[in-house]
Amino acid sequence: VQLQASGGGLGQAGGSLRLSCAASGRTFSRYAMGWFRQAPGKEREFVAAISWSGDNIDYVDSVKGRFTISRDNAKNTVALQMNSLKPEDTAVYYCAASKYSITGYRQPDDFGSWGQGTQVTVSS
Repeated sequence: VQLQASGGGLGQAGGSLRLSCAASGRTFSRYAMGWFRQAPGKEREFVAAISWSGDNIDYVDSVKGRFTISRDNAKNTVALQMNSLKPEDTAVYYCAASKYSITGYRQPDDFGSWGQGTQVTVSS
């Protein structure tokens, strides 16, 4: 699966941004999809994941209630709606295809394909 992320940019604290990830390849719908982020000087951090069917979703505690992950298997896309943004959300965001069909896996090594990353900057 090849992934192309888009939609990053500059947002204000309390505002919203939406990230999208387009996937190529017939196997997209078989795998869970996730979003990670990496701030300068920090390790890549799991943000959210959605199972192959969309029935199961997993979020890191820091974004629960603010971010929403979704997928459209007919269009081979996955999205991350980010609301109530905080300056600490500033990072490069990556979409990734899991090696598994279900959620519950949060380590970067659990994901086999990665998009190129898109910068999200939140001003206070």
